[in-house]
Parts: sequence; structure tokens; C-alpha cells
Amino acid sequence: MSNDSPIAKRLKQTRLRAGLSQKQLGIAAGIDEFSASPRINQYERGKHTPDYKTADRLMQVLKTPTPFLYADNDDLAEMIVLFDSLKSQEKKKFLKLLQETIGCF
Repeated sequence: MSNDSPIAKRLKQTRLRAGLSQKQLGIAAGIDEFSASPRINQYERGKHTPDYKTADRLMQVLKTPTPFLYADNDDLAEMIVLFDSLKSQEKKKFLKLLQETIGCF
């Protein structure tokens, strides 16, 4: 995998924003403490990609929706985080507005 992976970019971006070291993140997500830092480093460099279950655990620790990790567009990534922060009723209103505006789905 190349270093332009959205997963690598988003994971590092979110981890740094959370103020966690690679080791801290890995351990909190259930990765063995001796391999936590090297594994997160490999994910952030794009050398390896976490499976979905691992990615989900990492993003739970980082309190960020897992789909954010896979967004290859910065605007979409921001929308995912913003949408996730809305209350259920607000999400429904927002989706209805989008559907009316765009006319799809």
C-alpha cells in the first residue's frame, strides 16, 4: 500500500489530534503493548492496513466514526465527523434536506 492511503493519513491525523502516542493508541485498542507502536506506525505509513475490526477499535478509542478513516476526500471526511456529531433527529432533517436538494435516493 502506498503512503497516500486515506487510512494512513486519517489515522495519523486523528491520533495526533487526540494527543496520543502510537503506543498509547495501540494499547487502548487492544494491541499487545510490545507490538502496539510498530503496528500503528506501519498503519500510519501505509505499509500495512488494519482489518475493519481493528480499524473500528482504533477509531472507537479516538472517538471518531470509522468511515472517516476510509474517506479519500477531505470534505467528505469532515462531513462524516460533523454528521456523526448530530443528534438522531438532526440527522433525519439533514438527510431529508439533502434528498430534497439533490433529488436522489
